[in-house]
Amino acid sequence: MNDTALPRCGLIRRLAAIVYDAILLFGVVFLAGVLIQPLTKVISPDNPFFTLYFFAVVFAFFGGFWTHGGQTLGMRAWRVRVQRPDGQPITWGQAALRYLVAILSWVALGLGFLWSLIDREKRTWHDLVSETVLVVLPKEKKKQ
Repeated sequence: MNDTALPRCGLIRRLAAIVYDAILLFGVVFLAGVLIQPLTKVISPDNPFFTLYFFAVVFAFFGGFWTHGGQTLGMRAWRVRVQRPDGQPITWGQAALRYLVAILSWVALGLGFLWSLIDREKRTWHDLVSETVLVVLPKEKKKQ
């Protein structure tokens, strides 16, 4: 099947992948906190540097997966991939836009995600702004 003809991902599958990723991301953020903990004696934890640090760690997590294979582990479990409409991998610039607008989607009480329920191609705000799509990959045939 051509990558441009793959079915678009619906909201439930998208949210299921997010739950998987949130569990993994908890561990990543915990480890990032342990690594930066020694600096709390020099820099106060309420310093904007700490917020920026964790913001960057989470972006590196998502951006790395999205730009290299198009799938986080949660997306892989649910056979979902982010790509450009022409089927090509997304760029770091697109990943940054996705990340920033996805945060806005959550801050707006999830309205950016709910937008996929009325969009013909099931796109969210961050899909629209970053010019990306989420597709559902076909099941792999089992080897006998």
